[in-house]
Amino acid sequence: FDLALEKGVDVFFGASVGGGIPIIRSLRDGLSGNRIETIHGILNGTCNYILSGMEKDGLTFDEALAKAQKLGFAETDPTLDVDGFDTLHKAAILSSIAFGISPDIDSLPVQGIRDELDAGDIRYAAELGYRIKLLAIIKGSGDEVEIRVAPTLIPESSMLASVNGVFNGVLVKGDLSDETMYYGQGAGRLPTASTVIGDIAEAARAIVSGSAGRISVPRAEKKLRIKEVGEVISRHYVRLSLYDAAGSLAAAAGVFGKHGVSISAAMQQGDSCEDGYASVIVLTHMTERAKMDAALSEISALECCGARPRLLGIED
Repeated sequence: FDLALEKGVDVFFGASVGGGIPIIRSLRDGLSGNRIETIHGILNGTCNYILSGMEKDGLTFDEALAKAQKLGFAETDPTLDVDGFDTLHKAAILSSIAFGISPDIDSLPVQGIRDELDAGDIRYAAELGYRIKLLAIIKGSGDEVEIRVAPTLIPESSMLASVNGVFNGVLVKGDLSDETMYYGQGAGRLPTASTVIGDIAEAARAIVSGSAGRISVPRAEKKLRIKEVGEVISRHYVRLSLYDAAGSLAAAAGVFGKHGVSISAAMQQGDSCEDGYASVIVLTHMTERAKMDAALSEISALECCGARPRLLGIED
């Protein structure tokens, strides 16, 4: 971008996020009069297809991934997609436009969908009125910006909850526009070509009008502090595997209380398994991530705790 400014030319990269969705142009132009408050995005079609298959067809992660690969929706090595890194890079691009910053990718928290949830979590979330999506979450507040990627529970009533399969969706909230939603095919040669052709047309118009090089490009102009993952505050979904005996839940609840984690609801799901352990779902009030990590680390060491606790954020 610095070289483009030096040479007096434009840089267009509309297809780098969202494929056929004009989200970059919308942030640069249509919403330029707003102070962007939040961006929530489903930005990876592979992950969204896998999660949709797990939810609607009852597939395991491996089964849904294999189906996506067979249909050409996933790479042979899906690491960048399923471990969240593709979404993280796109979140960094959106944050650079929305907030005028240049975040260090390596320092941003990222959590993918491999080994982080299973069909049980998707089913439990649905029973609670939520759906699980891999979200890019970007929030600005004062001189701080929160940028992270994680599988997240969102209400079934959310517009993003209806984004299924390989489709992408981005929900942007501005101080003037309030919420605006962008939806469409996030990949594929034709949707991507649509955006590329639009960029070419815009570049041509700039050359003809003599305005080339006058369109602002993202630069790190602002010194905003990017929040550490431990500072992030949200509600949380926790899935515990506790021995089905008197005192187990009380022991876990005591640890949560010790670390300042306020529980809004707790429920046992079904009967205990053959090994005597049962899944217990805990929903929390707004809590710092550092407190959650400390509490779950201690709970994991309890004699009554079986499998590693699962932790997902909730964005209401």
